Amino acid sequence: MIEDTLSDLPAGARVVVAMSGGVDSSVVAGLLKERGFDVVGVTLQLYDHGAASGRKGTCCAGDDVRDARAVAARLDIPHYVLDYENRFKDAVMQEFADAYLRGETPIPCIRCNERVKFGDLLATAKDLGGVALATGHYVRRVAGPTGAELHRGADAARDQSYFLFSTTQAQLDYLRFPLGGLDKTETRALAARYGLPVAAKPDSQDICFVPQGRYADVVAKLRPEANEPGEIVDLRGRVLGRHDGIVQFTVGQRKGLGGGSAEALFVVRIEASTRRVVVGPRSALGRDRISLRELNWLIAPGPVEVTVKARSAMIPAAARVIPRPDGTAEVRLAEPYRGIAPGQACVFYDGGRVLGGGWIAEAFASEAAAAAA
Repeated sequence: MIEDTLSDLPAGARVVVAMSGGVDSSVVAGLLKERGFDVVGVTLQLYDHGAASGRKGTCCAGDDVRDARAVAARLDIPHYVLDYENRFKDAVMQEFADAYLRGETPIPCIRCNERVKFGDLLATAKDLGGVALATGHYVRRVAGPTGAELHRGADAARDQSYFLFSTTQAQLDYLRFPLGGLDKTETRALAARYGLPVAAKPDSQDICFVPQGRYADVVAKLRPEANEPGEIVDLRGRVLGRHDGIVQFTVGQRKGLGGGSAEALFVVRIEASTRRVVVGPRSALGRDRISLRELNWLIAPGPVEVTVKARSAMIPAAARVIPRPDGTAEVRLAEPYRGIAPGQACVFYDGGRVLGGGWIAEAFASEAAAAAA
């Protein structure tokens, strides 16, 4: 079902569409044109145009810019390409590299949505006279008693609400997500019906600015010190081996290191200051307490019983969120979860509704969880 998030917009009003060059945003432009809106497409070129040309599974650069232009021509709508390479590098890529140096596992897609697409591009949409900015995200915008609410997409396999937790209420009031009620098969069927040249285009994969998923190469280029070697140690501090840079590791990653141990070893934590990677058995990964920073609330903050996702692929788990006076919060999971990594997001849900979330600063085991491990 196509999300009816457009009914409150004036007939024939101008709506700006963020066109990445993929099938999802292209279908959004087609839907809006079909419904009689004055559609304007905007594509952000976010990273090196030449490096991305001919590479599959990208977005917002290279062939994707040409694809967006071709879709706009097919739909007969105006289309603008804005060079945001410097802005993207400063607002997203630099922090991505710094996070790895801190021993974290960042999510640049969230920062891109927060700072570039829903920050700079949203302001541009208003400058162009748009009454709304529409995107191809698989989330639902639902009218609530106190304003627009952010809900999970109808297709759980495509839901992108985790990546939009930092959206503010003011942004949500202006944004529209027409695909929130569809699955990908339905979206591709619409693309074919509109005769869009991207109807069969593969989905973007991994991080858009990381060729073939080799994120360590990108980090090393931005921060050469990321490749400084260090020790791999067990939970008692016994040295098992050496590594070529902490950027190669993330919490929960399996490392069959041997070192006299008959069982598989996993990365338990990364000690960035000493460049030590601490490994241990799977049982050592359980965490039921999470400390969060940079919280964003779409409801009035307060102690609340929720379900949370501490990784994008995590099945929502029961938890209690306890805000602190300094703007941080503690999340108390009902059951320990393995593989919670600093730098990831922890998003709060009430059923399908997003209540807010924050960035994981630290995860640890309560005394009860540690004793049970």
